[in-house]
Amino acid sequence: MSRLHQVVGAAALLLAASAQAAEIPLYPTGPSEDAAFLRFFNAGSEQLALRAAGSQASLGVEPGRASDFLTVPAGKPVQGSLTLGSHEQALDIRVEPGEFATVVGVADAEQGLRLLTVREQPDDFNALKASLAFYNLDGRCAAAGVQVAGRSVAIFTDVAEGSLQRRSINPVKLAVQLSCAGEPVGEPLDLGELAAGQRYTLLLVPSAKGPTLHQAQDNLAN
Repeated sequence: MSRLHQVVGAAALLLAASAQAAEIPLYPTGPSEDAAFLRFFNAGSEQLALRAAGSQASLGVEPGRASDFLTVPAGKPVQGSLTLGSHEQALDIRVEPGEFATVVGVADAEQGLRLLTVREQPDDFNALKASLAFYNLDGRCAAAGVQVAGRSVAIFTDVAEGSLQRRSINPVKLAVQLSCAGEPVGEPLDLGELAAGQRYTLLLVPSAKGPTLHQAQDNLAN
């Protein structure tokens, strides 16, 4: 079974009660009001395992990677469990109409596994531009920002913990640098060639090495 089929199968079996997920495409004008979208990002150093409630369906997300967005019925409970190493947390989430929710699994010294959720309703579609978002999930990075690597050109500034910013940018080859309190942190991250009409996300997550920046493409499973 392909990974894509596993993703779609897990999405259907995650739905609580007997609600069924409709296959609704992401139209250029925005998502249908009846659709909601959910994905998972692994900010740990081991595989993040998703298991659907009431079934044996499962999905594995590798460290530093995101799953595709799964189409789920809006406002319906999505339930299951997420496991990182020997640590497990229950998943119980509702996603609102037109909302794109990202559940992030973070290795935590006290809890073992901590789940963080970022919710977004993007409305900036432009077929001639690439769309780039920045999610800040690490409170240790004060006045979190992102700039073009090697240049004093800010892309995002002063993004508070638990919040996000999104903007349209030219579809070019791009490398970025994380900054905390106005100072560069870590090595530049090469995003490669951004494509017009595509959406991307930068996720700032905690790690043993300090605030770490990851890239994910906002793909929709179909």
